[in-house]
Amino acid sequence: MATLKDVARLAGVSVKTVSNVVNGYSFVKPDNRRRVEEALEATGYRPNLGARNLRRGRTGFIALVLPELSIPYFAELAGLVIAAAQDHEWNVLIEQTFGTLAGERSALASLGPHLVDAAILSPEALQVDDFQLPVPAVLLGEHAVDVPISRVGIDNVAAAQAAVRHLISLGHQRIAAIGAHPHRGTAALRLEGYRRALAEASLPFVDELVVPALNYHRADGAAAMRSLLDLRNPPDAVFCFNDLLAIGAMRAAGERFVRVPQDLAVVGFDNNEESVYSSPSLTSVAPDKAAIAQAAVDLLHRRVESGDALENVETPFSLQVRESTVAR
Repeated sequence: MATLKDVARLAGVSVKTVSNVVNGYSFVKPDNRRRVEEALEATGYRPNLGARNLRRGRTGFIALVLPELSIPYFAELAGLVIAAAQDHEWNVLIEQTFGTLAGERSALASLGPHLVDAAILSPEALQVDDFQLPVPAVLLGEHAVDVPISRVGIDNVAAAQAAVRHLISLGHQRIAAIGAHPHRGTAALRLEGYRRALAEASLPFVDELVVPALNYHRADGAAAMRSLLDLRNPPDAVFCFNDLLAIGAMRAAGERFVRVPQDLAVVGFDNNEESVYSSPSLTSVAPDKAAIAQAAVDLLHRRVESGDALENVETPFSLQVRESTVAR
């Protein structure tokens, strides 16, 4: 493998100049920079990241702590975080907690400056006292706990409100919600958006139309939908707090010969790939997952490098309208 000395010899400059170029310092003369870059290309030199991190007191790793990789949203987000982390020469260690308090506490206990430089967290059950972190961190999404940690995510209330407004605009008046959960901060926010959309349309909030989901899997959505269809006056539309719940709900509706969207309109949340290819295709709230991942990694990098002040970054979302609400 080529060394800094090999590059310096070919470029006709000092090893220090080569090191300055490799490390991105700006005070290198343009002609020297050009010669070094050409020599780097010619020799195929690759920096020894392990040695560099050791000199800087870094590990070269960040942790990504997520509830469940079997949920497509988190799997997609993990891939995007890994891609964004490469821009900062970070490797990513992924911890899966299943959204339990014990799992999340165990994941936090494993973090430390000897293992990772920083962490991106998506907790569901942690309490305020649990956030005694040994490394810089960024939270994904909005949570019920109020802790002095930077956050990145969408406005869940506004996103849920947009989804329910869409259903109301189509003439639906008995709109159900699937996904209420006592410990998920995002669930409470999406329920609040649901409430606000109903209130602004002067539609009543009906307790029997709000069905909880212990997990956000297809089976939970199907079970919730069956209970709604058993009501004396079933809903004519349903807003599901993630796409898997919505896919399960549509399956249960089909088993009862309830047509989507003719008899029942369905909206999901997350805009996973499955929502495009389901039959009918699923209308879904689409967070900009790439923007979330990039903002989280960039914010984390600034925290590690310069200890920037805490920051909350709100990323955009859209509503992708498909066949589950508007028949083609």
